[in-house]
Amino acid sequence: MEERAEERNSMKIAVTTSQGNVGRHLTRMLIRAGVRPLLLTRHPENVPAALAAHVDLVATDSREPGQVVSATVGIDAIYWVDPPAESPDPMADYRRATESVVSAVEANRIGRVAFQSSVGAEKRHGAGEIDGLAETEVALDGCGADVTHLRCGYFFTNLLFEAQSVKTGLLQTVLPVDAPMSWVAPRDIAEVAALNLLSLEWSGRRVQAVHGPKDLTWTQVAKILADELGREVRVERIADEQMREQYLQAGMPPAMADAVLGMSTGLREGFVPEQERSIVTTTQTQLRSWIREELVPLL
Repeated sequence: MEERAEERNSMKIAVTTSQGNVGRHLTRMLIRAGVRPLLLTRHPENVPAALAAHVDLVATDSREPGQVVSATVGIDAIYWVDPPAESPDPMADYRRATESVVSAVEANRIGRVAFQSSVGAEKRHGAGEIDGLAETEVALDGCGADVTHLRCGYFFTNLLFEAQSVKTGLLQTVLPVDAPMSWVAPRDIAEVAALNLLSLEWSGRRVQAVHGPKDLTWTQVAKILADELGREVRVERIADEQMREQYLQAGMPPAMADAVLGMSTGLREGFVPEQERSIVTTTQTQLRSWIREELVPLL
């Protein structure tokens, strides 16, 4: 037992998007577990000084394979997140990120990977931006490393992008408003990721879904928001083209608008997640408590 504990504590673990919704929680969890993680970030100057004292930092662009390979020499395990697409060609952005992680794993013989994927990646094609995550899954499966794909549900933090709509009391979606789907707190994803990175009890290829505490419909989400905010919040379903036009007006390139829209439309008709909800996939944080702690203070 002591030997396995020492092995865990001596692991060199790299974390990408360490300031992101999941990464900021994961980094602190690893520190509390006795690990000094290596943070790969484009902006190390943005890491708070109190945190920087407990980590190693390397300025790294996750879409630059050479940088990622150089930064991960001597790494035993990595938490990999494909960064959000930024260019007019989102799938090219995802392929570049995939090339980076595969190159690093193969060149540096990184033994363990926890990859932040998404519910819907099992479709492989036809789910918009999620198709980019699916390509990363497939590529990692061929690397020879032990890999866990975390198939995550819909992030609570996506509601932060809807803050103005919440204020006006009207949410819009292209999904059926009474169709349940998994909603999850990023902190819970970080907890599952940390456990996978630190556990020595698994090997090979695994898929670990992270479904949150329960499936919710958009109607239920609007009701919870209304209860917590003390004012009416409604949700309405709009046409695909109307949503696409909103994306374009917000400045998205057409291919980006199509990719973002596809994450909803591609999972809308008859999609059933490959991993059923179970004790393995269900996590604790309730949407209601997250709204109180993280959304309400911003409104």
